[in-house]
Amino acid sequence: MFGKEFSQARQNELTSFLKLILVGVFLLCSASMAYSDTAREIDVSVDVTLEQFNKEVPGASSFIKKAKGVLVFPSVIKVGIGIGGEYGEGALRIGGKTADYYSTMAASIGFQLGAQAKSIVIVFLSEDALKQFRNSDGWKAGVDGSVALISLGMGDSLDTTNVKDPIVAFVFSQKGLMYNLTLEGSKFSKLKR
Repeated sequence: MFGKEFSQARQNELTSFLKLILVGVFLLCSASMAYSDTAREIDVSVDVTLEQFNKEVPGASSFIKKAKGVLVFPSVIKVGIGIGGEYGEGALRIGGKTADYYSTMAASIGFQLGAQAKSIVIVFLSEDALKQFRNSDGWKAGVDGSVALISLGMGDSLDTTNVKDPIVAFVFSQKGLMYNLTLEGSKFSKLKR
């Protein structure tokens, strides 16, 4: 009898702990989503991110000039304690000028603890892919379109890499270009700015 009561008490504690974690993750994600940059702040951050991208990735400048559009998220914050969420705001540039503002968000479940920030640059190489993205109401990577993540080896540059995918992405942190990541399941929604 004592064993069942103890077991029930442990189960209640675990349930309470999991609820606390869920509430914590929800509050952290809500706080980041509640904070919205102005259009000017987003544009300045996008400029800085593109400068960093051009410095880190050989051939990036000429690659971007050939693009039909470039979607840049200067800072996507990911927070997780078992269950995670990420959020960021950015701008779609067409011909070097901001056309629209977007947010990105995603959720994940699995072993994770802490927070991290990353920058994402998504390059649209096909007019059709860009048009489909812009005409969608909440475009989801992996569902509404496939996004190929580009990783470059030592000595590689974008002008020597044969990119055939209509949409490619680069993810990097303060430490440089990141590998083995996915944008699958990330949702992109137009912002009103």
